[in-house]
Amino acid sequence: MGVFVFLPLVLPLSAWPVARLAEQHLHPRTATRLLGVVAVVLALCSTLCLALLMVVGTAQLPGNPLPDGWSDPEVRAAVPYDEVAGPAAIPALLAVVAAAVRTGWRHRRVRRRAGRALGALRPSSVAVLPDPVPYAYALPGGVRGTGGRVVVSTGMLAGLTAAERRALFAHERAHLAAGHHRYLLAVRLAAGANPFLRPLGTAVAYTAERWADEEAAVAVGSRRTVARAIGKAALVSRGAPVPTLAGLAAAGPVPRRVAALLRPAPAGYRWPPLRTTAGLAAWGATAGVAASAWSSANSAVTLFFVLRAATPL
Repeated sequence: MGVFVFLPLVLPLSAWPVARLAEQHLHPRTATRLLGVVAVVLALCSTLCLALLMVVGTAQLPGNPLPDGWSDPEVRAAVPYDEVAGPAAIPALLAVVAAAVRTGWRHRRVRRRAGRALGALRPSSVAVLPDPVPYAYALPGGVRGTGGRVVVSTGMLAGLTAAERRALFAHERAHLAAGHHRYLLAVRLAAGANPFLRPLGTAVAYTAERWADEEAAVAVGSRRTVARAIGKAALVSRGAPVPTLAGLAAAGPVPRRVAALLRPAPAGYRWPPLRTTAGLAAWGATAGVAASAWSSANSAVTLFFVLRAATPL
């Protein structure tokens, strides 16, 4: 395996340029999907790398339940600096598992609390809460058997005109229809597996909001109306009660979103040409993702055959 086993741990750095370029040059729908897939693939690759290193590290510990042959010098030679990398991978992998459990538990707890808070209300796709605190968010379906709902406070509605309210509801319905909560959860889990992927999580939070902005603009037929709704919501909002759920002004730099809506609608599919600086960076980052997947697969296959050869029949 050589140094290839370590590459998936650092190759997520190559995705930073593609995240920035995707925000600027791709349609938000395409950018969200692309960055979500990239984050998940890189997280799986880095986690697999840690698992391979942990196998070697655990095999050297006294009293381990693994076959004795797995601690042979021939096996340890497959991983450079195995005396350091192997044991160090054990707490690192445990930290990855703990981060995944914590993220999943918090996500589930937030959705359950939101579902219980709305449990006494009449089942409806929209829940208007008599609350002077301005907020609006999309509550995904599956909470205690309920469907997805748009939750908005009277405090938020009071600060918007009728047209801006339509833009708000269209924005939140777009979050539900596209399942943006799944993308956000996936990139949070990926960032927990590898801290180098946190910029991709920030990028997906922004592009998901931009995706909903564009869908709302199509639904209401006015990009300026959606821009005004976002600006007003940001000014009057003091933070949604469920910050981990998608909301009109809860994620993404608001000035950038407003500026994007004041420009013409983005093209459906567009990528920087290879001959440009942006294109070279984009394809270079894409090559980094492919290299991470390839090095992980190469390391896994190599270690499999090494362990198989060292396992007594």
